[in-house]
Amino acid sequence: MKRMTDVLLNPAGGSEIVMGNTAIVRAMIESGVRVVTSYPGSPTPEIASAIQTLPAERCPLYFEFSTNEKVATEVAFGAALNGHLACVFFKSVGLNVAADTFVQLGLMNLPGGLVIVLGDDPGANSSQNEQDNRHLARLAYLPVLEPASPTEVYTMFKAAAALARAERTAVIVRLTTHVCHGKEKVTFAPWEPAPPDDTPRFSPQNGPYIPITSLVFPLKRQALERLGRLPGRLDPHICTKLSNHGNRRRGIITAGLPYLSLLDVLPAAREWPDILKLGLVHPLPRQKVLEFLQTHDEVKILEELDDFLEGQIKALAFDHRLPVRILGKLDPDDWMGEYTPDKVARVLARAWPDLLPPPPPPPTVTAPPRPAQLCPGCGHRSAFQAIRAALPPGTITVADIGCHTLGFLPPYEIGQVLLCMGHSCGTAAGLALFNRQRPVVAFLGDSTFFHAGLPGIINALFNHHDFTLIVMENGTTAMTGHQNHPGTGRNFREAVEAIPIRRVLEGLGVKTILETDTYQQDRLTALVKQALATPGFKTVIARHPCMLKFTREQARQGKPRLPPVRLTEACDQTKVCISSFACPSYQFTPEGKVRVHPDLCIGDGSCRPVCPRQAIQPGKKGEA
Repeated sequence: MKRMTDVLLNPAGGSEIVMGNTAIVRAMIESGVRVVTSYPGSPTPEIASAIQTLPAERCPLYFEFSTNEKVATEVAFGAALNGHLACVFFKSVGLNVAADTFVQLGLMNLPGGLVIVLGDDPGANSSQNEQDNRHLARLAYLPVLEPASPTEVYTMFKAAAALARAERTAVIVRLTTHVCHGKEKVTFAPWEPAPPDDTPRFSPQNGPYIPITSLVFPLKRQALERLGRLPGRLDPHICTKLSNHGNRRRGIITAGLPYLSLLDVLPAAREWPDILKLGLVHPLPRQKVLEFLQTHDEVKILEELDDFLEGQIKALAFDHRLPVRILGKLDPDDWMGEYTPDKVARVLARAWPDLLPPPPPPPTVTAPPRPAQLCPGCGHRSAFQAIRAALPPGTITVADIGCHTLGFLPPYEIGQVLLCMGHSCGTAAGLALFNRQRPVVAFLGDSTFFHAGLPGIINALFNHHDFTLIVMENGTTAMTGHQNHPGTGRNFREAVEAIPIRRVLEGLGVKTILETDTYQQDRLTALVKQALATPGFKTVIARHPCMLKFTREQARQGKPRLPPVRLTEACDQTKVCISSFACPSYQFTPEGKVRVHPDLCIGDGSCRPVCPRQAIQPGKKGEA
């Protein structure tokens, strides 16, 4: 069996089945990328996982998880200023955090070149919205390449890196969830390892790098000129791909995943439209698009999320007074979700009802809903059980991003508003103004504490806001794959001195800091009541290790798993373990009685305090 290290570092190249997130790492290595930075967020974390397989002595890349996406972008920017080819990657909404820095990059001269990898999330599989980051690329005057498959991820990243280096600029490679996680056999080119050139090359003469008023306009003109010439600097096969089926009546312009879905759908069509696939989606390859429009009676624009391409293509046709009929988004459904084959079939049927046969009738049996839930043993579940017991009726609870976001679901119903990472303290402060009747409680994960939580905490202290902050500390960045953060005592490469949350709060001047393990539910309930009774800003640190991470580490060390808990005869089927605590290890039998699922229960015993009959007892060795 091949090791990932050998696949990624093989000088001879070769072919291997890999996901898009892995193919991009090989492309980084072949392109000579020196510095890679990130903040974890789905669908991109596996890029870091692939880098992590490379042994330190052979890894040609410097990689770090920065404290947030803005800092990650700035570290990569600084490396590019110093002459190193750099890359930064993060998920869709991560660009919002990086935006203050990101929008300046098109104005800058970057001697080393910079590639920005965005993991957009049509369908909101793991995000709080479906934002289309092509708009922000246009705002920043930066080009966007959009691959449709792992092979294109590999080839387009290399093209982006070469372009970024040649034009001394930043180039975006926009991935989407299916492209990140899709797998195919990718053929890698030979690669010759070379010793890195770490000579510092920063010079103010390469700038200017201070965009004061008198310099902004020359910098903007430079950015616009550079953007205009970029299509001519790329391989034409990267920019566009024409599939000519001799159909002058109908044509389709598309990009990314919708192109592959279209190829899945068209074998059932009564005719094949001509297809113009765009690899460069910004700036628009105007000449190729214009030629396509001029030779077709009707053109359907097939794109996920917003009408980004549609608006530009319609404007192009209008400016050239073309008689072509352009069909864009015709229904609200066209604006939402991933363009999987069934979705593409629906979209095409709205444009051309005669193109495809009628869809098969919907299935008469549907799968039951499967709500997201906290893992067995999760300390957040114990925390919610305890915190709920402490909150008076009418308490306003403010959620934040992380596993604990799931607290808003039944039966916990904690966390009634959510915007983005780190918003909870600022939002809670606003909810507390002029509010003497209803206590306000904000939640914040430990990774988010360092990522974006500190400004809201400082603001609460500075402006004397009155609310309670509960820091849900599980010792990792759990929701995105157990990456380290500044409080864990380890960065991507080595052990470091941890930055304890309590010491940070003390250093900021927080007077009331209470803390306990969440499994001590009675104590946590008492501490939350104490905090609510204390005026001003106060913090409760509700701590317990992520049990999914813990059990995996135990298994890797060969340690036996604890036996599942057992229900004694004292159980009277009150079912609090399901209706209130909601651990997925507890399930109903066909007869409607409660049982413990032996494959799910980790034997931690966090459920034991919730049983009013004390019928939950530790399991016995050898019992299942």
